[in-house]
Amino acid sequence: MKQLFHFGFEQAKSCVFPVVIFLSLAITKTVEVPYIERYDLILYICLLTQILMLTFKFETLDELKVIGVFHVIGLALELYKVHMASWSYPGEGVTKFLGVPLYSGFMYASVASYMCQVWRRLDLRLSDWPPTWIVIILSAAIYFNFFTHHYIYDFRWILKFMTLLIFYRTFVHFTVNGRTYAMPLSLSFVLIGFFIWIAENIATFFGAWQYPNQQQQWEIVHIGKISSWLLLVIVSFMIVALLKHLKEDRVQMNKVNKEFYK
Repeated sequence: MKQLFHFGFEQAKSCVFPVVIFLSLAITKTVEVPYIERYDLILYICLLTQILMLTFKFETLDELKVIGVFHVIGLALELYKVHMASWSYPGEGVTKFLGVPLYSGFMYASVASYMCQVWRRLDLRLSDWPPTWIVIILSAAIYFNFFTHHYIYDFRWILKFMTLLIFYRTFVHFTVNGRTYAMPLSLSFVLIGFFIWIAENIATFFGAWQYPNQQQQWEIVHIGKISSWLLLVIVSFMIVALLKHLKEDRVQMNKVNKEFYK
């Protein structure tokens, strides 16, 4: 129980940015700020949160860079999906571009924020990581399938099978209060995807966005959406992992160079 408490506490600290977004959605649904549209206010809160997290060293500069990358990736997906009428943002906002409020990119960035934070706090290590080129190809295929499935065959189940095949030997090791544990990486994908689906239901309830079947009244998000979030989690984790590996390689190279010049 003590270990579980420490694990939960570190997880909670890693979720600060997602929690801020949920609180912003909940509060702005009932509380209005004069002369500021709701979508704009949420964006300002997200920006202020990032500034404060960086200022008080709750987040590192490298983690902020990763979050910025995910904001761009998520915003590109949002622009496309809204254009294809997969979902919509019915509210008004000055910071709304082509029907998409700019704060929406932070919802994807919050997933990256969680992953970066928990990676650092629980000292994550990966064993039997597959070749980098395979990981890059799989990540690109999953991401672009979100775009192409509107026109050609939806490869999501094939991509899931490929993920299991590629990562069946990969374990993620994490440390809690000095003790190290391990779980299959594929299982962690499923767990994170499930909890994001729960978060999605909360977000749509508070009006973060609307699916077509939620325009008249709120309905629970179809359980099949877990499948989409699972794929997005896989892409997110692989990008974070690749960036972590690149950073470690750079650090090792710097150490080698220092030793050489000594």
